[in-house]
Amino acid sequence: MQPHSRTLLLDPAADGFRNGGIEDQLRDQAAMTKPVERIAMLNINSPGRETRVDGAKYAAMKQAMLTALPASQPGLTWADLKLRVLPLLPDALFPGGATAGWWLKGVQLDLEARGVVAREASKPLRFFRL
Repeated sequence: MQPHSRTLLLDPAADGFRNGGIEDQLRDQAAMTKPVERIAMLNINSPGRETRVDGAKYAAMKQAMLTALPASQPGLTWADLKLRVLPLLPDALFPGGATAGWWLKGVQLDLEARGVVAREASKPLRFFRL
């Protein structure tokens, strides 16, 4: 199958052929989707590097994470934090908890880089709000 093949469809209104392929699909898709607000996410392990991510998912995870984390030491282990965060996430953004682990780790590293969250030097690692 060729990646750029197009299907020609009979268009009775025009009494001829029209392109019923990629252009129509792109136009329909653009009409159904909203633009995604992107925000910069930092990483404490890569200073000065930014990653542009979905703003709605970032905000939802940040709110859930800050709600779940204690404000003092000892903090929560990664496993405990994930268990507390999952029920706080909107199902529309994280259906069944899908991709929540990636977002939790990304937001945790971002909030550490911004000085909002810290990790306790223990094994296993524990996280808490500053």
